[in-house]
Amino acid sequence: MLSKKMLWGSFIALVLLTGTSGVTLAEIPAHLSEQTSQFHRIEQPLGLKVGVAIGGLALIGLELWWFLVYKSSES
Repeated sequence: MLSKKMLWGSFIALVLLTGTSGVTLAEIPAHLSEQTSQFHRIEQPLGLKVGVAIGGLALIGLELWWFLVYKSSES
């Protein structure tokens, strides 16, 4: 089990890694937000989206099988 000391250490590390960027949305100059309009949305074909989703789910399933089923049957 995890000790309280380890949990607090992990929590503090997470806060330090994610919360100390020093830049807030109010500090971003207006000209940077205007530049985002130069990007255009590219619509992807439905078959490609479905293929990528199925491929990702297959890889996740393969990893789960490898670490939960295959590795436990070797021991």
